[in-house]
Amino acid sequence: MQNAMSIHTSSACASRSFAFANAFLSQSTCMNNVTPSLRSPARTVASVSSITAGAGAGAGANTVRMTTTATRKASVNGNGIGNGGSMSMSSMSTSSMGMGNMNMNMGSLSNMNAMASSRSASSSTPALASTSSFSTDAEADVPNNNKLSSARGRKAVSLLPVYLTDARAVIKYHPVDAPNGALQLSVAENQMLEDLLVPALKKFSTEKNQSDSHEDGTCMTDEMAGLFHSDQIYYQPTHGREGLRTAFANYLHRILKLGGKNTNTGRSLDVEGLVMGAGCNAVLENLCFTLTEPGDAVLLPTPYYAAFEFDLVARANLNIVPIHTIQHSGIDIAIEHTDTSFRMNSTIPKEAYYPNRASLNAAYRQALNSGSTPKILLLSHPNNPLGICYPPEVIKECIDWAREKEVHLVSDEIYAGSVYELQDDLGEDYFHSALALASDYEEKKSGEGLGLGPYVHFVYALSKDFALSGLRVGVAYSENEEIRLPLQKLNDLCQISSQTQLTVQNMLAAEAEGMAEGDLNLWSTDEFLPRNHDRIRNRSHQLQACLDECRIPYLPGDSGLFLWMDFSQFLAEAEESEASESVSGLNESQESMDKRERALYLELMQEFGLLFTPGRSMRNEMPGFFRCVFTAASDDEFALGLKRIREFVVSKQG
Repeated sequence: MQNAMSIHTSSACASRSFAFANAFLSQSTCMNNVTPSLRSPARTVASVSSITAGAGAGAGANTVRMTTTATRKASVNGNGIGNGGSMSMSSMSTSSMGMGNMNMNMGSLSNMNAMASSRSASSSTPALASTSSFSTDAEADVPNNNKLSSARGRKAVSLLPVYLTDARAVIKYHPVDAPNGALQLSVAENQMLEDLLVPALKKFSTEKNQSDSHEDGTCMTDEMAGLFHSDQIYYQPTHGREGLRTAFANYLHRILKLGGKNTNTGRSLDVEGLVMGAGCNAVLENLCFTLTEPGDAVLLPTPYYAAFEFDLVARANLNIVPIHTIQHSGIDIAIEHTDTSFRMNSTIPKEAYYPNRASLNAAYRQALNSGSTPKILLLSHPNNPLGICYPPEVIKECIDWAREKEVHLVSDEIYAGSVYELQDDLGEDYFHSALALASDYEEKKSGEGLGLGPYVHFVYALSKDFALSGLRVGVAYSENEEIRLPLQKLNDLCQISSQTQLTVQNMLAAEAEGMAEGDLNLWSTDEFLPRNHDRIRNRSHQLQACLDECRIPYLPGDSGLFLWMDFSQFLAEAEESEASESVSGLNESQESMDKRERALYLELMQEFGLLFTPGRSMRNEMPGFFRCVFTAASDDEFALGLKRIREFVVSKQG
């Protein structure tokens, strides 16, 4: 694998002045002396240097050449730079990659995936963990003669999985026009909340707030209050309006239970450490950009949200290394998989999906062996696609391991407000935020903060818990001082509009109706989220009852908008040449597993109108598992989906 690369970054500053240009000029000079392991030395310094140089040159352009540590490693290994400086990395099956948003309009997707599909036959075994960033070795040798588009742009599209092309090709369900069409149960959206959200958002987008006053202090009239204050038509603070960040910090304290029994009650989030950006994927990409160099490795427990491979590869140029938890769980999956009494709950116990030191160390070694430096451990907690929370001891083990290895732990907690089973049978909370478990690691120096230290970070958004994916409101939080300035400036490319910021600020700060004097109940956490939990829980229980009736194993969920289902009993038999001594299928070739699962996926979608997310697109270690998003349909559509599941099972029994 070639890790050598030379990145050219150009920054042309317009004549407008940056309000914080002087801050960049004064602080960037010390960036060269900071600890390298706390951020990405080349990219972070260059991103700040290009801004300050451009600011000093007015409208002139400044070009910064970055030769990364990966280049030096590649030189030692005898690797060269690919054609045109493009990265050349080991190829993988693009059927393992994915995008969460099914609504993109890309006319060339079919052609791209046809090309990707032709490469999938050579997909690597589980031991080969690196993903393809931009091009295969063969593609790197082909000159780019297309003057209308770039190779890297076209190759970014090729990161999309084959199953998305299949999904777009099928006729979607419509009660009148297409009653036999496929039900969309693969996009992680909550479509059960319009009756609660739309009236509330209309109110929050027009109500008066503390800033609704004239310069002389007198209150505005109702007609003058609401959105579009005079300060909203100008450039906003790069990391978000202070009012929004303060409201968001208070909201996060509640849903993450910061200041509870796991933390020092005197600690609080540092509002200046919050960066508000246009969605979780945007702030995650920026965060990883400031912590890594091109070609560095991000370790991810399997199965994982398929779109991570697009979000972190297309532009950040990172290598994703799967953490194969089942292989290192110590659980004999072959025995569990054939135990019929066990199958009524799940063929794979949830403990088999927990990362531990053995699986973390194996992925760490694999990254090093492939030529990538492990820089980030990315956790989805609550987990997508499993629909469960990691126990606190698992999160603590990951935090301790990351700090020991000086690897950055990023906790993606976008479903933190969708934990619908709050406590287990022993009365213990299912969800414990990594921020709570990692707090008090460092002595409080000055100002606010949880004492996380420089290696623990957090991302979140309102897309799932509030079904506001269209508003694009995400947040990153870090107490690593060395990435704060670059992270804020990178956010300049994905800021949230001022009117959206004010609407969300009003929503998160609004008090619940009927609140008694002295109460501190909020509409968001004490009125809306509990009602949302009730609806999610009801849908989840309905799906679980249907699966129990049909004797389809699944992982009992406690959070998120989906269930992890095991349809492996309906897979076609593996060819004799692929037969394995292990019933679990872990020794089956990747190509065989992909082929058998894809056939079942197409049967469910085309013949029974059930569009699920295939597990192999999420790098699941075994074939035949699917994610069903039970919130992505109306009540009538969901009922129809349950009916179709029953019909599918009956057809197999016959």
